[in-house]
Amino acid sequence: MSLVKNLLDNPQFKMKFRIRNIISSYNMIIMLSKFIILPLALIFPIILFGVIFHHTSSSTEKIEPYKGVDKPLTRWWWFASKIDTNDIKYQLDWLAKNNFGGVEIAFVYPYGGDSTAERYKWLSKELSEVVSFAKIYANKKNLVCDYTFGTLWPFGDSMVSADDGSIQYGDTISPMSMRLTWEHPKRGRVIDHLNHKAFENYAKRIGAVLEPAMQGSVSALFCDSWEVETKNIWTKKFDVAFKERYNYDINNYMKEIYLPGNEDVYYDYMKLVSEFVINEFYSPYTQTSHKLGGFSRAQCGGSPTDLLTAFSTVDVPETEAILFEPNYAKIPVSAATLSSKNVVSSETFTCLYGWKKWPGPGPFQKEEQIADLKLVADALFAQGVNCIIWHGMPFNVKNGKNTFYASVHVGEDGKLANSFSSFNQYLEKITKYMKRGINYSDVAIYIPQEDAWMEVEYPDSLKFPWVWGKYEMRYIKTPEELRGRQPLWINNYFLQKAKFQNGRLIAGNASFSSLYIDVKFIDIEALRTIHQIAIEGFPICLVGNPTEPGKNKHQDYDKILAELKTLKNVTSNFSSIPLTKPLIEGEFITDYWCRVDGEKYYIFFPNPKSKDLKYPLLYGQSYNEETYVIPITFNIHNKQLDVELKFEPYQSLLLEIDASGDMNFIDITYQPSIPEVKR
Repeated sequence: MSLVKNLLDNPQFKMKFRIRNIISSYNMIIMLSKFIILPLALIFPIILFGVIFHHTSSSTEKIEPYKGVDKPLTRWWWFASKIDTNDIKYQLDWLAKNNFGGVEIAFVYPYGGDSTAERYKWLSKELSEVVSFAKIYANKKNLVCDYTFGTLWPFGDSMVSADDGSIQYGDTISPMSMRLTWEHPKRGRVIDHLNHKAFENYAKRIGAVLEPAMQGSVSALFCDSWEVETKNIWTKKFDVAFKERYNYDINNYMKEIYLPGNEDVYYDYMKLVSEFVINEFYSPYTQTSHKLGGFSRAQCGGSPTDLLTAFSTVDVPETEAILFEPNYAKIPVSAATLSSKNVVSSETFTCLYGWKKWPGPGPFQKEEQIADLKLVADALFAQGVNCIIWHGMPFNVKNGKNTFYASVHVGEDGKLANSFSSFNQYLEKITKYMKRGINYSDVAIYIPQEDAWMEVEYPDSLKFPWVWGKYEMRYIKTPEELRGRQPLWINNYFLQKAKFQNGRLIAGNASFSSLYIDVKFIDIEALRTIHQIAIEGFPICLVGNPTEPGKNKHQDYDKILAELKTLKNVTSNFSSIPLTKPLIEGEFITDYWCRVDGEKYYIFFPNPKSKDLKYPLLYGQSYNEETYVIPITFNIHNKQLDVELKFEPYQSLLLEIDASGDMNFIDITYQPSIPEVKR
């Protein structure tokens, strides 16, 4: 092991013989085979297999995230301590035995917030070595190993300088501090997420520690949901950029920007903030992930951005449930489809029965009911998610009792202990089918991004301590009248990139027959794009009479809108658009998700009990004695196929339909233990 460690730590070895590029040079292979590979193969076979065969991609080779990995992963909280490699092996052995597909190591505070806890120094060589050991052993057990790109949730630590710290308008020094990190009780700064230099300075330090552990199977670098203060978010010279863009001084409005009457200014402010966050943070974050030989996985939820565009900048867009309700997943799923990405993950089972502030424990922790978990997972599959990540597993010694306050407990000491293996097999089977081919698409729906920025705040009834602004778009849903067409969201960014071919609009992996617009506001840039594709002949349903957001109004706005409405292919009534029949018809259409693989359709139907789940779940909410029978009609390959969907208690359905119209119900039977009802 010391030979491997010394090799990975040696700068000359890194410079001359970067392992992931070994196959690019025949001479290098010969040299390594004589002096390095053979000894390594004799000493530690997993190094040879993991490094040479799993991670040989060059910087120009496209990475396929989680290729061949269909088993669910789990987040693995490493509490600040001195990690024993025997404990690493013990927990990874347990995960492999229980049909997990891998881990995401998340570096958090000392257990219980013990400020005196002995630990490896943050970003030390010792921490880097033990993380590398975890990666090597995970690969030996055929598990993938990802990493949170830092400690706790927003990026930052005690080494972030004042110049690189987050800024709110009116502050001269970073006001947002990091607490309960690996360095606890020492506090650090959150980086300025609107300044790529701040991120790059931070990434150099984190990347140097993780780089040795990026060898072996391809790893994701993970960014959690946005937990940076968004009110009055700022960066140096933001006002200069703002004035260049909008020709007025934002400083005159910042103190009252959230008050009624300033919606147009707030819109301009948020539009520019979005561009800063995407260009200065999410894009560099993905670029850094690639430079380190991995890929980016991120929850853009909660970020002050044009969400579809933000989610499309990362390799694996991620939602979470049930703090974000399952319907929200359609935003990252749409972004993935529009940008030709195949995997959408979900941090799953977070705060299932409600949230209790640190140190917890959360409601019913270690008493979770597997049928309730199935309800949530099935709801996510029905929104297009195809990679489940448990939230999650605390680091433990053998027979340890550590917990993490805000999650379902993954471990051998809770009520779920005997259910992990069989339930993970069920999740793996659905995942495998939901990765085949591409997402079915028919109708594009213009996402109400402008509305979210113009309406500013949620009413009190929809707020939580961590939710206040409509920019999050947590509660938007696609119209019921389009349910049978599996609609996807679209925005101006992707409308501009789309191509109109053979009567359909092609954007990434999506092929749309029409565009549905029901919003109060449309940006002038988007209106011009929509007008152009309408002139080309694309069918559009424009409901209502949208107006222009932003302080600077354009004189031609009303003229363009009026011309748009006069076109024959533009209507205010969707039913008047001459389209092919929807994928599914019926008096009642439950949630579902469809993938198309060549001429085969794979359609997943969750048990109707999973429809419209809200945070938090009731304990035992999945309890069910009823069999549901739902008659529907499929319109596939120019055929009408009538079928009765029969949902036994707790069961979901998966259909395969081929070009000839033959239907096959794939066996996905999974019988969870009958839940206790405590409401």
